[in-house]
Amino acid sequence: MKKLLVLFSIIMLILSCSSDNIRYKNPYIPDYGFSTTIDANLPLYSSLLSAINPIIIYDGTSGANGIIVMKISDTDYRAWEANCPNQYLSACSRMVINGLNAKCPCDDFEYSLFNGVGIDGKGEYTMKPYRVDILSKNIIRVSN
Repeated sequence: MKKLLVLFSIIMLILSCSSDNIRYKNPYIPDYGFSTTIDANLPLYSSLLSAINPIIIYDGTSGANGIIVMKISDTDYRAWEANCPNQYLSACSRMVINGLNAKCPCDDFEYSLFNGVGIDGKGEYTMKPYRVDILSKNIIRVSN
């Protein structure tokens, strides 16, 4: 009985572990490693000083085709890949902001910037999320 309990405990421990490396797999978007620091005090990123005001950052080093960042509150930011989730990288696959959604210009699919899910259930994949670390009141780091 004691061996069974130990075996059960080990199995539960293994099953409860998870890895950030496999949290999101999309065959259309390559997994480029990056880390970028965003200072909302700078004019380029000042839109992030107020909540629910998304911006797109195309700096050539963040994400596969840029990133979309939105402040929800002082303690909650969301960051997403700016490439359409259901298309390979191309000039047409870079998303645009449409209110509180991101829109793919090629196929007109829209995705919520709150949860990354397609509006009306369209699209096979959701938007690719990125990790956001709050470094200070107006400075964040986005990485994968």
